[in-house]
Amino acid sequence: MSWFDDRPWLKTLGRTEPDAVEESTTLRDLAATVAANGDVRAYAYYGHDVTYAELDRQSTAFAAYLHEQGIRPGDSVGIYLQNSPHFLISTYGIWKAGAVVVPLNPMYRDELAHVFADADVKGLVVSKALYLMRVKEYTENVPTVVLVDDLDWAENGPEAVFGAFRDLPDVPLPDFRTVMEERLDTDFTPVEPAPSDPALIGYTSGTSGRSKGALLTHATLSSNSRMATRNSQLEPGTGVVSLAPLFHITGFNCQLVAGVASGSTLILNHRFDPGSFLDLLRAEKPQFMAGPATVYTAMMAHPTFGADAFESFTSIMSGGAPLPEGLVKRFEEKTGQYIGQGYGLTETCAQCVTVPRGLRAPVDPESGNLSTGLPQADAMVRVLDDAGEPVGPGEVGEICVSGPMIAAEYINNPTATADSLPRGELRTGDVGYMNEDGWVFIVDRKKDMINASGFKVWPREVEDVLYTHPAVQEGAVVGVPDAYRGETVVAYVTLQPGAEATQEDIIAHCREHLASYKAPAEVTILEELPKTSSGKILRRTLRDEAAKAKEAQQ
Repeated sequence: MSWFDDRPWLKTLGRTEPDAVEESTTLRDLAATVAANGDVRAYAYYGHDVTYAELDRQSTAFAAYLHEQGIRPGDSVGIYLQNSPHFLISTYGIWKAGAVVVPLNPMYRDELAHVFADADVKGLVVSKALYLMRVKEYTENVPTVVLVDDLDWAENGPEAVFGAFRDLPDVPLPDFRTVMEERLDTDFTPVEPAPSDPALIGYTSGTSGRSKGALLTHATLSSNSRMATRNSQLEPGTGVVSLAPLFHITGFNCQLVAGVASGSTLILNHRFDPGSFLDLLRAEKPQFMAGPATVYTAMMAHPTFGADAFESFTSIMSGGAPLPEGLVKRFEEKTGQYIGQGYGLTETCAQCVTVPRGLRAPVDPESGNLSTGLPQADAMVRVLDDAGEPVGPGEVGEICVSGPMIAAEYINNPTATADSLPRGELRTGDVGYMNEDGWVFIVDRKKDMINASGFKVWPREVEDVLYTHPAVQEGAVVGVPDAYRGETVVAYVTLQPGAEATQEDIIAHCREHLASYKAPAEVTILEELPKTSSGKILRRTLRDEAAKAKEAQQ
């Protein structure tokens, strides 16, 4: 027994008992929404609206096509798309065929060969543009490939987003919209998956070796999506704008699956462009969105940014990357809207720790670290030391999570399953602590810790200080090998539009707020920081560049 067993976060949440685990499936949730709210808009896409009754019909039609092509229960079908109606229809169509969804990052190239082989992908739904650009050579062993025209239903889409998709050459492969619309009157009977049946294989970022496929069941997705619904108080007709990409677990479960489970309207944003996204907010007036910190920074830097674009919101969340307190303050000052934070991984089926609507995350008085939230009422979060023993309140260790939202396994990888999912508890690899009230604070990834002259330096702590400098827009901190210190702290920043600052200014600011060994020895000012397509800043890219620069100087 440890103090975590008392779930201190329940008292802060105003609860005495954890949520009872109500076992359901993604398709039962869709059926319940169709029965109760069939005439509510399921999705809106640049003026194209479809009700839940019609989405149900569309996804059954696509399931019929997949079945005709030989897709059977348990088969894997990849989705290689940006945010569009095809993604939503494909997802529920794949499930109705009894198959497993494999969301694919549109930036993947050589990674596709590994994923296709590892998941034994039998089908692929792919944008024509992406097929021609980077996918075609990897599909030789994929029996069923369906092409999506990105211009479908996007007649009113912004040119900044859709201009590149015009005048593409024809490709002799089945067209998604055609095969779906030809079967709208099908008599196909959808498969009814069991709660324990596989629903999704989500591939981890693969920052240390090849990416692993985390297997999530229908019950796992359903459980965490309904948790997200309760946390953000989503209701039938609530406008949920797809700020996070749907291929990412945050967008997939906190927007797509949670939106369907609650009967909300998913306002689809094809891909993030700050100007057109701000236009979309003003036109659709949504109530909820979630996305990484970097997109909020990008919006504030855009010349059309203004508080009027956010007047309709009742809840705004961030996930997928750390949220600096300086950014939260800046956004609230400009819009009047508070950004809540959430924490989760692919293996936890998106967020398992969140700042509930109506609460504000505390800031650690010593480090200035902003809490990532409270564990969900049905989650168990523990902090363990290197020996696997629970630590006390405020003590740093590895964040570990168990509950109905945890992945069943890593497919074809029993060693990783045994190492990272012992007895169903996820060892996240993230370092942090929990205070006496149950608020969780994430310090950093284990592998990102910097050893400077024997002192531990966590990049997140330094980055939080960088964001408090009035000229800094974004910042990232890495460790670079150093013959004398072991590692040297190096920072990369971008500046606010029109702002000026020197390397010396920023270093002096950090030294004012941090111990000397934590302050960066070097600061490089860039036009833009490297990021993943889901908005995470790529520390590993900066670390490699810094190491190469160091070698060149020697």
